Amino acid sequence: MSLSLDPTQLDRYSRHIIMDEVGPEGQQALLDASVLVVGAGGLGSPVIQYLAAAGVGTLGVADDDDVELSNLQRQIIHGDGDVGRPKVESAADFVADLNPDVDVQTHHARVEPHNVEELLADYDFVVDATDNFRTRYLVNDACTLSGTPFSHGAIYKFEGQVTTFTTEGPCYRCLFPEAPPEGMVADCATTGVLGVLPGTVGCIQATETVKCLLGAGDLLDGRMVFYDAMAMSFEEVEFRKNPECPVCGDDPIESVAEVEYAEESCPVNAD
Repeated sequence: MSLSLDPTQLDRYSRHIIMDEVGPEGQQALLDASVLVVGAGGLGSPVIQYLAAAGVGTLGVADDDDVELSNLQRQIIHGDGDVGRPKVESAADFVADLNPDVDVQTHHARVEPHNVEELLADYDFVVDATDNFRTRYLVNDACTLSGTPFSHGAIYKFEGQVTTFTTEGPCYRCLFPEAPPEGMVADCATTGVLGVLPGTVGCIQATETVKCLLGAGDLLDGRMVFYDAMAMSFEEVEFRKNPECPVCGDDPIESVAEVEYAEESCPVNAD
C-alpha cells in the first residue's frame, strides 16, 4: 500500500491516524475502499454520513426514490430544499459538502435480479439499508454468491436489528429462509417509526463497515443484535450456517437468475 495522505488529510483524519488500530495505513485503506449503500433513506442516511466522514474513498448510493416531506423526520442527509429530488442526487450533494475526498457513484435505479450482480460487482463492501424483503434477499443472494461482505439492518417502530455477513459465516437466508406471507407484517404507511431509531441502527452498520475495511475487531458474523429503544436494551442472538441453504449451503445456486423474487406491494419496515 502506498501512503499518499496530504497535509489536509492528515489534519482531517487525525483522530483516526493517532489510533493504533487505524493509523495512516488504515486511513489509506479507507480512502482506497469502495462501499455500496443500497437505500438512501432512514438507515442509509447515517451510514452515508459516517462513511463519508470517515473517508471511504468511493461511496456508491443506490435508490430509485425521490425525497418526500415525510422522509425528513428521520432521513437526515436530505432537507426541505431536496423535496422532489432523487435521493441519490441529494445524497451526493450532501457528501460533496461534507468531504471532497469521497467520490460518490449514484445509481438511480431499483435493485432488480437483472442488475443487482453488476451493480455491486466493483464494491468491496455492501450496506443493505433497504426497507423490503425482496431487495434484502436480492442483496443477500448477490453478495453471498460473489463473496462480497455486507451489513444488514432493519427497523420497525421502536425496534431495530443489525448483523454482518461474510464469506465464512451464514447468510440472510440461513436466518430467514423465506419472507413472511403478505399481510403478516403491518404495512409501511400505518406502523410508523421513531425518527432517531434508524440513526442508532445505521451507525452500527457504519461501524461494522469501517471495521471490516480495516480488518479490525470482531464483526457481527453469525450474530444478530436486536435493539429495543423503548427499553433501551440490546440483545444478541447467534445463528449458524444452514447446510440446506440454497445460496450458501452444500449445493448453492450459481446466479440470482435461478431465484424467483416475489413482488411486494409495500415495504415492510419503514425506513
